[in-house]
Amino acid sequence: MSGQKTVTPTAESLAASVSAAKTRGLPPVEKWNPPFCGDLDMEIKRDGTWFYQGTPIGRMGLVKLFASILIREDDDYFLVTPVEKVGIKVEDAPFVAIDFEAEGSGTDQTLTFQTNLGDIAVAGPDLPIRIERAPETGEPAPYVRIRRNLEALIDRKSFYRLVELGQHHEGWFGVWSGGSFFGIIPSGELPD
Repeated sequence: MSGQKTVTPTAESLAASVSAAKTRGLPPVEKWNPPFCGDLDMEIKRDGTWFYQGTPIGRMGLVKLFASILIREDDDYFLVTPVEKVGIKVEDAPFVAIDFEAEGSGTDQTLTFQTNLGDIAVAGPDLPIRIERAPETGEPAPYVRIRRNLEALIDRKSFYRLVELGQHHEGWFGVWSGGSFFGIIPSGELPD
């Protein structure tokens, strides 16, 4: 034994660590490489609600603090501080894109998304839009990258608005943003 006391991470200890290391803007989580400390009983549901020990986290400031230290490695999600790394569950995507603004048109169009936590992301080559289709039903699940490799599920009303802006390009129906075209569905699969 090293003589060090083993500490079990909690939501409170993570919040305290982040507050102590807080700088302007998002914390530099990509520079932190703490040891894995186990899983925390925290989950982000598909609707964007954060739960801790089975109870919704009601304080938006605390949710935003946790979201600022969220990272994704492959298909696993972690909260990291300079000294701790804990696993959490994410049902679908960690954020929900609840609205967007469209400026310009055609190839000059820019789509700026806002998440349920107030993040702003301009879709383009670095922050792409992607569509997953359920194999059984073909139902689309649209996403936009928000930061690093973290995505937001685009809510239904925003997705319908995106479809209204759609155009055909090289055999696909989709939308332009930031000079990039993001296919929604092959043009040939659209109903007449």
